[in-house]
Amino acid sequence: MPNLFDDAHAPAQGERFDTLLAHRNLVIERIVSSADIQPTDYVQPQDEWVLLLRGEATLEVAGQPVHLRSGDHLFLPAGTHHVVRHTADGTLWLAVHLHLEQP
Repeated sequence: MPNLFDDAHAPAQGERFDTLLAHRNLVIERIVSSADIQPTDYVQPQDEWVLLLRGEATLEVAGQPVHLRSGDHLFLPAGTHHVVRHTADGTLWLAVHLHLEQP
């Protein structure tokens, strides 16, 4: 049986996205972040709920700073502009994407 924490080491730079489940309009990802990330602008067509399992991160959501630490979660409705500005090395996320249609 797969374990969420298996092979959860941080990449040397950036982030690694692993799809854990893709079923109909639902996608669940594990994201592992390094401390060396390039901030990327996101405006997604799907709703996203993220849970920070380990580490910490600073995001900018709709122009406002949001600091997350282990156990914090955040809902990002479709069309919400967000940027991951900073992550601690080895930050581990669980991201649940709900698409309007099957991806």
